[in-house]
Amino acid sequence: MRIARFSVGDDVGYGLIDTDEGGTQQYVSRISGHPLMGQIQLTGERAKIEDLRLLSPVLPSKVVCIGKNYADHVAEMSDITGETTEEPVVFLKPSTAVTGPGDPVFYPPISQRVDFEGELAVVIARPCREVPPERAKEVIFGYTVANDVTARDLQKSDKQWTRGKGFDSFCPIGPWIETGLTLEEAGDLRVTTTVDGELRQDGRTSQFIHDIPAVISYVSSFMTLLPGDVLLTGTPAGVGPVEVGSEMTVSVERVGELSNRVITRD
Repeated sequence: MRIARFSVGDDVGYGLIDTDEGGTQQYVSRISGHPLMGQIQLTGERAKIEDLRLLSPVLPSKVVCIGKNYADHVAEMSDITGETTEEPVVFLKPSTAVTGPGDPVFYPPISQRVDFEGELAVVIARPCREVPPERAKEVIFGYTVANDVTARDLQKSDKQWTRGKGFDSFCPIGPWIETGLTLEEAGDLRVTTTVDGELRQDGRTSQFIHDIPAVISYVSSFMTLLPGDVLLTGTPAGVGPVEVGSEMTVSVERVGELSNRVITRD
């Protein structure tokens, strides 16, 4: 299933994405309640996807990010982030950084370089801690697409990553949650990023230094993960700057496509 969060006016709800028989028109079929809180039931309401506004598919209590998880990305960023480490590199983005598909990403006036970082994201299904790798699939609700937008100059000058990664709008997530992938399938998906239609990143999740079970086990060894928390799995090589007006599009095979335009805040 593909589960989206949407709004129509002031009304916010969840729905399942489906297509017509020709495969050209997408619809959202509304469900009752919250998909993470129980059995999914259709309400009978259905609308064309273009008649709705898609939102970030979850509102996580925290976004847990894995840095330096592709060897080629480690090599291109070694002057800022250093070399590969034996254990995963973990950092957090605040919930206030989360934004949805099609929403603007605001270029901070104090930064001279803002970068895109396309990633596969994991959505957590239930409260969990100290999860053994062999049980990681039990705590995964599904997968979505994320862009770990980064003020690269601030990341470098601060010597740590909180400010450079944490601006409002610096964590686009969407367009929905894909629940139909096995853990094995999620371990070999193509991840690409384009800027204004030009391909900038092209990698596969099979290139992870630390795979999804290892990451979930490591993170849950020191913090409790809650339903709806989002885990960003790392970005492949090819990260680079965007300008005001640039449109960033991150695509993850079999999951979806996430586009956001960079603007200045009025």
